[in-house]
Amino acid sequence: MSQGTVEALLWEPFELKMLDQRALPHETVYLRYTTAEGVAKGIKDMVVRGAPAIGIAAAYGMAIAAHEAATGNLDLKEHLASSQRVLAASRPTAVNLFWALERCLEVSERHMEDGGSAQDLAKILSEEAVSIHEDDIARNRSMGAFGAELIPDGSRVLTHCNAGALATGGHGTALGVIRSVVEDGKSIEVWVDETRPYLQGARLTLYELMTEGIPAKLVSDNMAGFLMSREQVDAVIVGTDRTVANGDVANKIGTYTLAVLCARHKIPFYVACPLSTLDLNIASGKDIPIEERSSDEVTELSGVRIAPEGAEAYHPAFDVTPAELVTAIITERGVAYPPYSDSLPQLLAKD
Repeated sequence: MSQGTVEALLWEPFELKMLDQRALPHETVYLRYTTAEGVAKGIKDMVVRGAPAIGIAAAYGMAIAAHEAATGNLDLKEHLASSQRVLAASRPTAVNLFWALERCLEVSERHMEDGGSAQDLAKILSEEAVSIHEDDIARNRSMGAFGAELIPDGSRVLTHCNAGALATGGHGTALGVIRSVVEDGKSIEVWVDETRPYLQGARLTLYELMTEGIPAKLVSDNMAGFLMSREQVDAVIVGTDRTVANGDVANKIGTYTLAVLCARHKIPFYVACPLSTLDLNIASGKDIPIEERSSDEVTELSGVRIAPEGAEAYHPAFDVTPAELVTAIITERGVAYPPYSDSLPQLLAKD
């Protein structure tokens, strides 16, 4: 599945290799997973991250679970259910995780109702996971094409966190738009927020952009307002881990701040959102579950303590941007504009 970019996930039935994104940009290390529980731990420990990539990894985890049942003489239905629970508990905010697991469970239930074997199901789920992976790349490219139309030649774009090939099956969501702008022959310069406290921007987004020679500069998170006040930002593009029925957007902590700054400076704030990341079962952002991660990720940097011993810290991994601050939501079926309660279901209903 090489796309000419870095790949977060490599699959060889029934082994999943995850690019250890915690080691980037200094080391390129792939970790091997041959159990569903191991895949869940890799997701939870942020070896892989980004909503689409998490969903793809979980799908591969379900294929591994069926293989475990076949080779270990385990009860297939029981082992799939327990593996699904472990995988679902790994990251609560990324809706793609639950979407992929549900898709795999539907395939599994049909197979078991027909009396199929565990080994046959393992092969079927492997093919399903590969299909999810390849489909994600195709959808990202379509999303990138729609998004590129919104970005004029010569634009200076700011992005937050990492929504590129590392966070998806390939090409990326927010970074996919940027890649597509470049593929269209337009000039672009990218401001990369460092994205404290986990530094996905500094470690991962800049790594991707520099690998491909796309002009980019790193800025600390607290510089965005300064850049906007100096008229040095033409648009902000971010990804999303869950977007709900009214258009409220859950994304990496710090996204809401950027949206408020964009409103103040009349700068378009775009969200690149695959339809698998939509959750129309939730009416508004106030009901989105927000993952809280270890305070050590705030008080330490790469294992080195940066706060006084005994200091307390708070680490919500995501925040919610109200729909009223979102200029447009870019999907693989087109661009949605307010009111999102109307436009998002219309895109979902497209053939």
